[in-house]
Amino acid sequence: MRVKVVCVGGGPAGLYLAILLKRQDPSHDVTVHERNPDGRTYGWGVTYWRGLLDKLRAYDPETARAIEAHSVRWTDGVARVRGLTTRHRGDEGFGIGRHRLLDLLAGRARALGVRLEFESEPTEPPAGADLVVAADGVHSALRGGAADRFGTRVTTGRNPYIWLGTTKVFDAFTFAFTETEHGWIWAYGYAYSGDHSTCVVECSPETCAGLGLDRAGEGEGLALLEKLFADVLDGHPLIARSGASWQPFRTLTNRAWHHGNLVLLGDAAHTTHYSIGAGTTLALEDAMCLADALRAHTGLPEALAAYERRRRAALLSAQSAARYSAQWYENLPRYIHLPPHRMFALLGQRHSPLLPYVPPQLYYGLDRAAGRLEALRRLKRWLGPRAARALHARATSRRS
Repeated sequence: MRVKVVCVGGGPAGLYLAILLKRQDPSHDVTVHERNPDGRTYGWGVTYWRGLLDKLRAYDPETARAIEAHSVRWTDGVARVRGLTTRHRGDEGFGIGRHRLLDLLAGRARALGVRLEFESEPTEPPAGADLVVAADGVHSALRGGAADRFGTRVTTGRNPYIWLGTTKVFDAFTFAFTETEHGWIWAYGYAYSGDHSTCVVECSPETCAGLGLDRAGEGEGLALLEKLFADVLDGHPLIARSGASWQPFRTLTNRAWHHGNLVLLGDAAHTTHYSIGAGTTLALEDAMCLADALRAHTGLPEALAAYERRRRAALLSAQSAARYSAQWYENLPRYIHLPPHRMFALLGQRHSPLLPYVPPQLYYGLDRAAGRLEALRRLKRWLGPRAARALHARATSRRS
């Protein structure tokens, strides 16, 4: 059955949903509205992992091949603390420029017959559409117009951060921690092309204020950060997009994800802290799930309910990981004075719901022992998810 779909928001979620719907049935009438001009976007590079690439291949091999061909990859993680460097082998990771990713998705969508309308941002659900998709981000105008129906909640994190680029091409996912007279400041760096990397810088609000970063002009702020991270930048500059500023991360949730024929997708529905590098992956997986639900159910209410139910369940582990990851950085003094290899090991365990409640040295020893003893590994796998669910339930009950 031919349906008319209007997607507001030309980010990864909206474009990929349009691609999947046209692949399912070329007769579908699909339009994507994007507020920015064609070719203009925010951000630097995005990360993803092998698991997402496997899913992309299953849904649309052509898109998967194009994304992989334009990505850089790494397998190592590097941490630098007090001039000391420790390197660990990890899972295969990928980086791709956000601009490049959107170009690839837009080109594929056009080739399949999707209409792309740039410099266009409907603020109300367009009339005549069978399905309206709000993929217009954290500040979704479509969601805001029915805020009471969706039950939007925003929780502001403690630490401010700034999203920057650099011409330094990191050969591994790099964590750099620098101590100042006002406290610690750290950066996450990863390559996304042959000549650029993303560099996200974070610190406590006290450190940000003490260093004057919260009130410095762009040039002054970048110069200070280049000095603080000179050992990892190797003389390369940091680059800011227009309007880049220090701000705390906003975690967004919604009580409901659909109302009538309007459904939320990607950051309009949920956000997860950037330190787990999952935002783009979760948005694309939203699109996969919604496309599956629309194919499997003939009735729109049933399809949207199934999409919401499945994605809520799938997101629980990522949301838990993001919560504990953000808390790990907010409590950095608890871990930073460990020997670098131990600190880095616990950095890799920051998603654990047990770590905040166990002394770091003890947790490190138990984790090492668990790696050697199958019985302890099984106990850890059994206890971790149960602890996460119990703590999540407790936090939810306190908010309600």
